[in-house]
Amino acid sequence: MTVPAPHQSSGPASSGARTTSRVRRDRALLVLEDGTVLRGNAYGARGTRLGEVVFTTGMTGYQETLTDPSYAGQIVVQTAPHIGNTGANAEDMESRKVWVRGYAVRDASRLASNWRSEQSLDDLLVSSEVVGISDIDTRMLTRRLRDAGSMRGGIFSGEALQSTEDELLAQVREQPTMSGSSFVEEVTIAQPVVLEPEGEVLGTVAAVDLGIKGASPRSMLSRGLRVHLLPATTSLEELLAVAPDAVFFSNGPGDPAAATAQVELLRGVLDAGLPFFGICFGNQLLGRALGFDTYKLKFGHRGINQPVMDRETGKVEITAHNHGFAVDVPLEGEHEAPHDGGRYGRVVVTHVGLNDDVVEGIRCLDRPAYSVQYHPEAAGGPHDASYLFDRLVGLVTERRASGSSTGSSSHIQSSQKES
Repeated sequence: MTVPAPHQSSGPASSGARTTSRVRRDRALLVLEDGTVLRGNAYGARGTRLGEVVFTTGMTGYQETLTDPSYAGQIVVQTAPHIGNTGANAEDMESRKVWVRGYAVRDASRLASNWRSEQSLDDLLVSSEVVGISDIDTRMLTRRLRDAGSMRGGIFSGEALQSTEDELLAQVREQPTMSGSSFVEEVTIAQPVVLEPEGEVLGTVAAVDLGIKGASPRSMLSRGLRVHLLPATTSLEELLAVAPDAVFFSNGPGDPAAATAQVELLRGVLDAGLPFFGICFGNQLLGRALGFDTYKLKFGHRGINQPVMDRETGKVEITAHNHGFAVDVPLEGEHEAPHDGGRYGRVVVTHVGLNDDVVEGIRCLDRPAYSVQYHPEAAGGPHDASYLFDRLVGLVTERRASGSSTGSSSHIQSSQKES
């Protein structure tokens, strides 16, 4: 199936804006593994990029999306039709680089008319070597991904178009699927880093970087927590050596079933009785550490407008998501964690997605551990769930006050969000 571009932009860029993208009309193709071919214009760098094609529904925050390490290995389709109008700047980078492999948009703005803009989005994509495509029907593409599920795909421009469409399709189908893929060692930091809060230090958190965004340590630092940012390859001995009052596992890309070393590290944390908080990939790894399975969603949750119910308060939060996998835990009742004959005690589902009943949060009743699948630290918003970091502070201060070496789950149960 070949789909033509819905329109072709023309004419010179307007004057008077802070930054202006170069007007280029090189051809580009986006090819899906089912044979769908979308024709558009090259956007960003030229060349070939292969990856899992996924869509995100965020109307704002495209730079935060591009720099989220959880998108490693993926080609991102923006459902919002107009992208790039506020340009790009160093302040909005959520990590050290742009992580998406490819980028697909409908209308790529040629003008960046925002006072914070330091360069055009097109220039950021070029400097980051991200191959993109514009002027395609992203609505049709999103509907196809919703119907058939996320697929392998490729964006091709420049010299790559010397190959036939059949040859390009063969390249797409030869790449590995996301299931079974690991990107943790690609996105994690190389060496430990210590981040100090301003003012009084309330406690220390060992944050394992599985693809962390800058907003996570900022959320902890602003609450008086010292953060030891640790590589994903950290051993239990190295983690315990920083004497943490709690442990945090971040978001990250790939299949949680492939992160066996990090699951074992988390079991060591639970055995040590340390309070634990995980988000996104960290939620999936807590589920696997407890003995539950994870599974791949048909097309995932990606955007900043996902409704989630806190089952312990009955309140609904609008939340930011970026996940293609989920934890398989029965929604109702308490369940003994399957690992090692129930070694970690009882578990409950605390949060559920209202669009499709996907598990969005779990809590251990007999260990000081909880996690959520969504992003309470969302830099582009919303911030309905930021209280989850306050809950972490409560666990840290409770542990320090008691001098406990085993931790407690009482604060998790008592520190629900204020009405």
